[in-house]
Amino acid sequence: MATSHPPELTPPVALSFTQVPKPSSQQSLSQPIVILHGLFGSKQNWKALSKAMASRLNTQVFALDLRNHGESGQSKVHDYTNMANDVVQFLKQQNLDKPFVIGHSMGGKVAMTMALNHTVPLDRLVVVDMAPVKIQLSSEFAKYVAVMKEIQKVHIKKQSEADSIMKKVVDDLGVRQFLLTNLKKDVTDNGYSFRVPLDTLGDSLETLGRFDFVPGKDRYDGKTLFIKGNKSNYVQGKEEELIKEFFPQARIKGLEAGHWVHAEKPDQFLRLVTEFAVEK
Repeated sequence: MATSHPPELTPPVALSFTQVPKPSSQQSLSQPIVILHGLFGSKQNWKALSKAMASRLNTQVFALDLRNHGESGQSKVHDYTNMANDVVQFLKQQNLDKPFVIGHSMGGKVAMTMALNHTVPLDRLVVVDMAPVKIQLSSEFAKYVAVMKEIQKVHIKKQSEADSIMKKVVDDLGVRQFLLTNLKKDVTDNGYSFRVPLDTLGDSLETLGRFDFVPGKDRYDGKTLFIKGNKSNYVQGKEEELIKEFFPQARIKGLEAGHWVHAEKPDQFLRLVTEFAVEK
């Protein structure tokens, strides 16, 4: 059961995706896997892991670009109810019955919204470094938006110029490289610009911190795995208690990583996911 005052549904956005086909004609070890990235991410971030999951589990894997990200359509509305509806429409278009859904960060809240709304049946659910709670997004994200807007204004001609500007406020090279995956070459003037709508995403940071479900009232009883980064602050002890209220079957595993768990510990992450996928 969803909350009594869900956000209004707007027309769904068509989602771009990458599909890794089932590698062989042998029996699949898992239902089709659908991957939902985090804020400022895209399907490209999951390219290697998508291929690895398809190979290990002999199943097809779909990595999606959520609305306002990657090559997907854009909308002024950027909330979990509408992002979840986009994914539901995608599942219906692809005839994906009872998929195995994996969501990281923002994508994790999209996945949890789908599960708790019971809009489509899921085979199982993996949520990566995100808890079912209302949070205030780190000020880091507002800082990322601000520096990306600064880069946008100067019409850079080389990606290295963008990195030089971003380095002034973002020390971590890995984070800079991740954010700069959103740069695309302009067709007209040989420069670069960001493909994501920075104003829309910046204005949505407060909305993205929300989680409009009620523990004890809203619950998903299917198989669920939470994979947290032990060096991240998104899933702590009190959040783990809430996870169990919303997702009674949930298990919580930690890896020695920060927020981008799958990127920092891909082999360990892959092992946890594949073991979970084949459990009866």
